[in-house]
Amino acid sequence: METMADAEPAKAKPRPIIRLGLFLISHSFIVSVACCAAGVFALLLLPVLAKNTYISENALMPGSASPMLSNDDVSRARMFVNKVVSFDFKTDRSSIGIQDLVAQHITDLGGEVNFHKFLPQVNKFNPLHFFSSPDQGIAQENYTCSSYGINTVGFIRAPRGDGKEAIVLVTPYNSVKTSMGEALSLGIAYSIFSLLTRVTWLAKDIIWLAADSQHGEYAAVAAWLREYHTPSFDGSGRSPFESNASPTTGRKRPNDFLRAGTMAAALVIKVTDGSEKAERDVLNLYAEASNGQMPNLDLINVVNYLAVNGRRLRVKVEKLGSLLDSWWLRSLAELFHKLGTVARSLNPQWNFGISVAEYIEGTATLASSLYNQALGVPTGPHGVFRDYQVDAITMEISAKRVANYKNRPNELLLQGGRLVEGVIRSVNNLLEKFHQSFFLYLLTSPNKFVSVGVYMIPFALLVAPLPMVAASLFADSTRRISGMETKVTSSPASIDIPAITFRSWRWLHAAKTVFIVHFWGAVVTLLPHFLSLVRDSPPLTSLLSWIILSAFTLLILQAILGSSFSLLHMNRTQGMEWTLLKSVTIAAACTGLCIMSVINFATAELGALMLVPMCLMARPLMLDAKAKTLKSFIRAACNVVLIFLVFPPVAYYLWKGALIGLDNARVGDFWNWVESLWTWNSATYIYMCMVHLPCWVLCVHTLVYPC
Repeated sequence: METMADAEPAKAKPRPIIRLGLFLISHSFIVSVACCAAGVFALLLLPVLAKNTYISENALMPGSASPMLSNDDVSRARMFVNKVVSFDFKTDRSSIGIQDLVAQHITDLGGEVNFHKFLPQVNKFNPLHFFSSPDQGIAQENYTCSSYGINTVGFIRAPRGDGKEAIVLVTPYNSVKTSMGEALSLGIAYSIFSLLTRVTWLAKDIIWLAADSQHGEYAAVAAWLREYHTPSFDGSGRSPFESNASPTTGRKRPNDFLRAGTMAAALVIKVTDGSEKAERDVLNLYAEASNGQMPNLDLINVVNYLAVNGRRLRVKVEKLGSLLDSWWLRSLAELFHKLGTVARSLNPQWNFGISVAEYIEGTATLASSLYNQALGVPTGPHGVFRDYQVDAITMEISAKRVANYKNRPNELLLQGGRLVEGVIRSVNNLLEKFHQSFFLYLLTSPNKFVSVGVYMIPFALLVAPLPMVAASLFADSTRRISGMETKVTSSPASIDIPAITFRSWRWLHAAKTVFIVHFWGAVVTLLPHFLSLVRDSPPLTSLLSWIILSAFTLLILQAILGSSFSLLHMNRTQGMEWTLLKSVTIAAACTGLCIMSVINFATAELGALMLVPMCLMARPLMLDAKAKTLKSFIRAACNVVLIFLVFPPVAYYLWKGALIGLDNARVGDFWNWVESLWTWNSATYIYMCMVHLPCWVLCVHTLVYPC
């Protein structure tokens, strides 16, 4: 016989994942503190977790063949450098230009050559540049301009190739006044070009781009790549810059814009004057492209391997010098070193901990990598190649006594030439594009890196509290407002108010406020387009105009779209509305940070370090003022300080001062920085205006919320 208990349906227990979620939401404060602390600790731990680099693609085989660059090639390159250095730009420019000098030597070697004219680009803000490919009409707008640059491009057709792939060598130089370092970089490329015209193992075409950098290195390379991939023609079917004559001598020559195959890799070669105290020459590597893009790690690994093991060069990547002497970083390094010693004493197999000097160097390099990627601005002319999905790096040889080049005429050319030869031979072995190694990574040294699977952990820990706190605030405000509405609906005066409907849709008021502010952020993004129409405006004036117009548009949008509910008992529950506003604000901040992490992780990481504490701590100051306790006073003071520090101009100066120093800093520098962001189509500009700034305004709104 069944009992009554058996007859009743058993109450279903929630699943373990649901119970875990409810537990985290109910303890959101403790979870938030633990996650934020763990996120900062994990970020500081990244140099310890860095792994040694390794070459993933076996076909590269760096150093497997003996160098073929001979002393004869170096001697011819030395003669070429002497001609470039002795070139008289004042008397010789009317008879023969330095572009023709380069073209003549390429032709004498048996290579194909053509000239590419381009005009300087105008620094003009265009919002659509953030969502489109490189502009094809910039040059045509200034076709009447008399000052144009001329790139000299040489080609070697591979005897074992089919013309479908190519390797690019780039040597920027100023055609108006060529320095000794630029002449040496041209000499290194010429020595390699001289060798490759004779070899039989070449399977990819070689392109030597002698980029005229009188209008900037990036502009010269970008103009040629734009024409290479997206040619523009006039009515006659020819490029408007093409001419039947040499650009300086007027001699007739073929005027076709020559092309090769798909670019497998690109190497930018530069020579600078190094320190007299250096024991050996230094090779500086620059890899960051726009929006935090990086070349395939195998390309950096090949260059590093050949430079260290073959050429005995000291390879360096950029680091933030201000961190090398900081006392707090040294204290942290000593702490990690002691923890590593304790860990190894417990288990010798635990390879945890690094030396103090290595941690300081790794942190300074990691900070530089994060900073450059977060800016979204390329660190050299190699950056434009990533816009066309071509792996490229800048190899800057910092040589001892470049000014005293005559004392060591062949050493530098031979050393640099054989390094470039080895890289070309490795890339020449590839049967397909770079794909084996990492594209998402952070460097802590030339031979150590942090992969995406490791550096995403600090970001995930930082943003993990946001959805939990948002859910906790929403549930808490709904529960409290429901209790207050129950008291209101029990009185005779308000018996007809639809309390249930109002409770269900109350969150829409906060959502509407958040939407209006983020829509305003999109308007702020477009305002510089109109400010840029004012010519020769000082940076400080433009910055103040931008701030005033932004505040004015916010007031207009609030007046047009920001009408509030007018229910009878709104004033009785107004004190709890800020929790709904904070809940939706945190949800919007979490969404924006997660989306930005896909576009540019470094920007999202630095943004999370600022936004997460501000959003989590935001609370009406009036509530803390009414409490009149030490805890409430400290919380209010922290909120005010965070709001001040996270304001975009203030945050810019703080990061700049902490990372690179504030020497000769001016208020208008923030506007110059913003101009550089939109000039390079950096997504950091979109993030700052459409995520960071709206969240800051919403947190300010939460602080001044009437209670």
